[in-house]
Amino acid sequence: MPGTVPPSMLRVQGYGATVLNNYLYVAGGSRDNGQEVSAVHSYNPSIGSWSEEPAMNQKRYNFRLLAVNGALYAVGGHSLQTMESYSPAQNTWTLAAPLPDTLVEFSACESMGRIYVVGGYTPRGRNMSVLRYCPSVDEWSVFDLCRQHVRKQQMVSIEETLFVVGGFRRDPLSGLSEDSLSVQSYSTSSREWNCLKVNTSKSGLSVSCSLHNDGIYILSRDVNPNTVGRHRIFLKYCVFTGVCEYVRGPPSEGNNMQLFSMYLALHSS
Repeated sequence: MPGTVPPSMLRVQGYGATVLNNYLYVAGGSRDNGQEVSAVHSYNPSIGSWSEEPAMNQKRYNFRLLAVNGALYAVGGHSLQTMESYSPAQNTWTLAAPLPDTLVEFSACESMGRIYVVGGYTPRGRNMSVLRYCPSVDEWSVFDLCRQHVRKQQMVSIEETLFVVGGFRRDPLSGLSEDSLSVQSYSTSSREWNCLKVNTSKSGLSVSCSLHNDGIYILSRDVNPNTVGRHRIFLKYCVFTGVCEYVRGPPSEGNNMQLFSMYLALHSS
């Protein structure tokens, strides 16, 4: 994107980012020295400039930043059980109901105005629950159980369907684990899981993905021993056909990358 990145955002990892009201919001993270940050910045693509927004109440990294019903939600974080929300109209962050437990290496996404959390670890072990947060009542609940444990995955949604992309999976019955690029769906209406695609030659770790039109765009890496995970790949999973195809020109440099899709609303004068 055009526009100079603010110095405070340089060399930050484990940050949260999402799109709301035609703006890209980037929040939190930790620097190379381990210092966690609570700063929040927004990017306006129409004029190509960054602005500093009110900081979160708590410093967070490895958390999830989501846009839900016109507000931002900062969900959890390393050693954090808390959640807080930001209203652009009120220009302030407010603490919301905390997660049922502290989680690490989890994923979260918005679906039909609610937040869903899958996978990761609690202080006592693997999280096998699908958690749901309802903003209207400010309440978390255990919505369902997972048939496999997964960590470090990504999630996107289309209406009532969640798509879980990548991650490291472990089958509790067989005890087998695998690092492969998989795409699975979960229906919040029928509460059914479906395995849509598995590619064992592509890594499920360090995955970034974004939903755009009819496809889930995925940035991952090969697991070929000759490349030692250095070869970055850019894929599109077509939701309606189940076909996974290569997209030309993946970024060749940089670490800790995230993909975003933004639809700019046109305003007539």
